Amino acid sequence: MFRHAAPPLAGFRIIESSLLGPAAITTHLADLGAEVIKVESPSGDYIREMTWPIIDGVSLLHLHINRGKKSLTLDLKTDEGVQVYKDLVGGADAVIEAMRPGSLARRGLGYEDLSAINPRIVFCNISGYGMTGPYQNLPAHGIAFDTWAGIVNPAYDEEGFCYIPEHASIGMHSGPLMGALGVLAGVLRARETGHGCMMEIGQSDAAAYMDWYRSESWLAYERPEDEVTGNKADDYERREPGTAGMKGGVRYQMYESSDGHVIFMASEQAFWKNFCESVDRPELFEKWPGSKFADHARGNRELQKKLKEIFKGKTSQEWIQLGDSKNFPIAPVNTPKTLAEDPQFKDRFPLYPFKQHGADMLPFPLKLENESRPAPTRAPTVGENNEEVLADVLGYEPEKVRELKAAGALG
Repeated sequence: MFRHAAPPLAGFRIIESSLLGPAAITTHLADLGAEVIKVESPSGDYIREMTWPIIDGVSLLHLHINRGKKSLTLDLKTDEGVQVYKDLVGGADAVIEAMRPGSLARRGLGYEDLSAINPRIVFCNISGYGMTGPYQNLPAHGIAFDTWAGIVNPAYDEEGFCYIPEHASIGMHSGPLMGALGVLAGVLRARETGHGCMMEIGQSDAAAYMDWYRSESWLAYERPEDEVTGNKADDYERREPGTAGMKGGVRYQMYESSDGHVIFMASEQAFWKNFCESVDRPELFEKWPGSKFADHARGNRELQKKLKEIFKGKTSQEWIQLGDSKNFPIAPVNTPKTLAEDPQFKDRFPLYPFKQHGADMLPFPLKLENESRPAPTRAPTVGENNEEVLADVLGYEPEKVRELKAAGALG
């Protein structure tokens, strides 16, 4: 079988100007082999000091998001620094402006400026709220995109103070991932046609898009009830959209095991029958056979009490093994703290170790059959790759590098 000598995005060069989390747009591409040159101001991206944990003086946020990249410091307030940036763009596939829209244009490095140098360049801006709309210039951090999109609800403590509840971040991850997909599409077309493009994505937009099922369900429910109903198993009664509609479920619900929790998902009649037979309780199926599909036995407290006692009789892993052997859907309920000990996680996510990368980190989840991707390099210090980029990427002679330093182009 043919084996590739290089990762999928080898030969793909990206010039990135970024601050904080939006820089994740290129992390995925770097993990797949793209060369990402992070152009920083001489003082550097302050992501290295943001949020927690701080590991040996450097934030986990930086170690993860900027792994596999090279750092070049340029003072874009100098003509020499701007020229170096333009030289880099001449041999690049894409430019990422991961900050407020127009930041590069104010330095003479907007899309129109750069496409005049390299007509194939794909320019992508990723910002909080995008390039249009009343919020376009509003400062923001990642959680704002999730609250804006209706994903995170306010919580109140015992003294009545409102606080941000624990939740999975959506916008700060989905925005970069969707942006990376768009950049790849743009570069594919540019290589075919010789013409690049300008694109932009708002992380708030991406958060809303990720939660399309709930928002589109509410839109659907604005139509008459004789046109938009619930499903057959619920006698066509409307449920609240998304996971809010799961509260009354019984055959599709979380249960306490002897050592934790599992989520039981026998909403199909065939799976429900397999479960009842596997626990030697055929009478449960006989009394409550349910509908063929999408039947959660909603509100059946009598059945729920019986299942509550049944599930306490085994450990979570024993339930997983039984579901695997008897063919009914069930899964462990992990936490961010316990996930790394899950056997499926251990098999699928060999961690990048902290000794090489500064922190234990999850790899990009895409797997390539019969080939392995090289581990990314550790996230760079500010200007760590100045000499390498100028000499190896741009081919500058030592004398020119000395001149740039003297002119303050590198800070």
